[in-house]
Amino acid sequence: MDIKNILFIIWALLPLAIMAQGKVDIPTVPIADDAYLQWERLPYHKIGVRGYMRSTYDRRGNNYFSDAGHFLYQESDAFNVTLDVKNPGILYFKRTNFFHGSPWHYETDGEDFIVKETATDDPVDIYSKYTHTEFIPQNLFPEPLTWTWATTKGADLMWVPIPFEKSFRIAYSRTYYGTGYYIYHTYPLGADHLSKPLKRWDKTPPNPKVVNFIKKAGTDISPLGNHVKTIKKENVLAAYQKIELAHIQGSSNIRLLQFKIPIDEALEFGKNRLIVTWDQRWHASIDVPLDLFFGAGHLYNPENKEYLVKGLPMNIRYDKNYAYLSCYWPMPFEKTAKIELEERNGHNFSNFEFTLKTEPFHGFFGHVGYFHATYSDHPAPEIGEDITFLDSDQAEGGGPWSGNFVGMSWTFTDTGNLSALEGDPRFFFDDSRTPQAWGTGSEEWGGGGNYWGGENMTIPLAGHPVGKAAKAAKDSLDLINSAYRFLIADYFPFGKRAVIRLEHGGVNTAEEHYSGVVYWYGAPNATLQLTDTFNVCNSNDIKEHKYRSPSANTPYLLTSRYEWGPHTDMPDRHSPHGQEHYKESRMFFPTESDSVRIMKGNSQFEVNLDPDNLGVLLRRKFDYQYPNQEAKVWVKNADDSISDWNYTGIWYTSGSSTAYASWPKGKFYSQAELAPPKPEIIDSDRRWREEEFLIARKFTEGISKLAIKIEWVPNTKKLLKDRPFPIESAWSEARYWIYCYKLPSTK
Repeated sequence: MDIKNILFIIWALLPLAIMAQGKVDIPTVPIADDAYLQWERLPYHKIGVRGYMRSTYDRRGNNYFSDAGHFLYQESDAFNVTLDVKNPGILYFKRTNFFHGSPWHYETDGEDFIVKETATDDPVDIYSKYTHTEFIPQNLFPEPLTWTWATTKGADLMWVPIPFEKSFRIAYSRTYYGTGYYIYHTYPLGADHLSKPLKRWDKTPPNPKVVNFIKKAGTDISPLGNHVKTIKKENVLAAYQKIELAHIQGSSNIRLLQFKIPIDEALEFGKNRLIVTWDQRWHASIDVPLDLFFGAGHLYNPENKEYLVKGLPMNIRYDKNYAYLSCYWPMPFEKTAKIELEERNGHNFSNFEFTLKTEPFHGFFGHVGYFHATYSDHPAPEIGEDITFLDSDQAEGGGPWSGNFVGMSWTFTDTGNLSALEGDPRFFFDDSRTPQAWGTGSEEWGGGGNYWGGENMTIPLAGHPVGKAAKAAKDSLDLINSAYRFLIADYFPFGKRAVIRLEHGGVNTAEEHYSGVVYWYGAPNATLQLTDTFNVCNSNDIKEHKYRSPSANTPYLLTSRYEWGPHTDMPDRHSPHGQEHYKESRMFFPTESDSVRIMKGNSQFEVNLDPDNLGVLLRRKFDYQYPNQEAKVWVKNADDSISDWNYTGIWYTSGSSTAYASWPKGKFYSQAELAPPKPEIIDSDRRWREEEFLIARKFTEGISKLAIKIEWVPNTKKLLKDRPFPIESAWSEARYWIYCYKLPSTK
């Protein structure tokens, strides 16, 4: 046996050796450029990592200003803040409508940097001036990590990772049509399982390896080498028949799943049902229509495009004779994988080719989740309610599940009604009642803007591959529109439950036929386990948790709402600029009452942990009327009287239930683009909010009772440059939930 084989065996057995010594090995989390270069680690659990999507959405839950130009606070006419976060993290994605808002401020750890695009300085009558635009400075924001509106048909998109050690802000210099959404990850202070030290953005060009990797979108990105096994077979599928394409034994990782179909059979072949079952589980984890699974609502290609989907993890490609459907998502399994195909519409397929590539999986299977593609069909969405495309608690026999949400492919109309795209994405993870992700609309989520101008587009991680507006349709299939969004670096980890929802229309009134496939990795166990709850206004809880807060006010009863959607029977009839029109509907998100208190000093309390924890997540319910709530968090072992307090970071929630909107009057791409802000105060009447705080394993492991100290930090930011917030900042607290990170148990 040569030295390479010996080293390989040692590496493969290392996790078992570590566990035998009683030390649980946390999977390494690839960060920054590693998130792309080690993308095959997407199936791994991301212990102690949280993903968030913030945006310029209408704080009142309607679609005012088309979810554009809603700001947290203003420091000057040229500094209108849309994102403000603290503690270590990485911005992985940013999207705006066209160049709007630019020049953009990217402020990392207090250091400002201006980012623009070609049309920023001269935005009047852009279509007569520009056929292609770029981010500026272009060397820091190259394609294909960025794309601008000429390619995307309406949006400026950025996937360049921007790390920060302490804080990060995005501010707009202009507010005309200032829509945007942003995806970032946060990490606990002291995390020691990241792939590299987290360092502030150094303003150097992206790693060329990352750029070249993204450029491979549309090509075969499966691994090569003697360790890769390839199964390739010709198949026949009769009407209403189910056939087994492959049944693999032994721990493996699928790296390519591909169909090659005669081009004249592609449209109907896309309606076949793909079924994949891992490790002889009772339920299939992939049970989907082929076309939507591979990223398109159908395989109708009258314009003879080479690609319907030129994506990185998925693509749909045509040559003169064949259509190729290729999937590269890594799919590990422990013992067996069964792949089946079922015909459901009465067609016979005489000859198609199926290819599968696998490689051995040598890691500890308790570190990863299965790949899932969950399909749902919504022919008649309920008025006033979001469409739920995934609730992992209801998936495959029920939850809990833990893993990572990595994207979706969905149809949003079969009548060519593109206004249905006004609906926002809202994602909830691990039982939070405040969405950790809230975007500005469905076409924004699919990488476009202005409904993609009714055109199709496909780029590595987002697209509108098929469909047209009704007036441009030449065939009934043109009326079926779909979009896709793939998440590689900007995925969303979850520890026990994921709920993925979209509004149908701006206020959930669009009566369109939706369907979707949600891609996610998940293990059938929780990595976040609730170990304690605490009501700071309940006398028994106060005594049990030894709560002390000398400066705290007397608790008061608050009756208000969480941020979900409209709460009035009569929503806004139209936006100020007339882009949309709503019909009457009953949409009432009711208030709820609970006690809450504020303090401007310190709070201390004790909570119960599982001593075998791998870190802790705190969640807090509070009154969001108090702006920019900030506190230092300290912890120590409550059972050790001589232990010292350990500083674990800043707990900060920017903005408040009072914000402002600004959209100066005037036509698109006119001098109005350059107008100064015209602020309008927005009071959302949504004061209930929940936010999270991460504590690293080094501060909590082996501790069964944790003492926590919250030290309020005064914040004097104004709402506008010349106007304070309606109420002074304070620390608000009603309830706390304490979750411990664990790795899923495996047999």
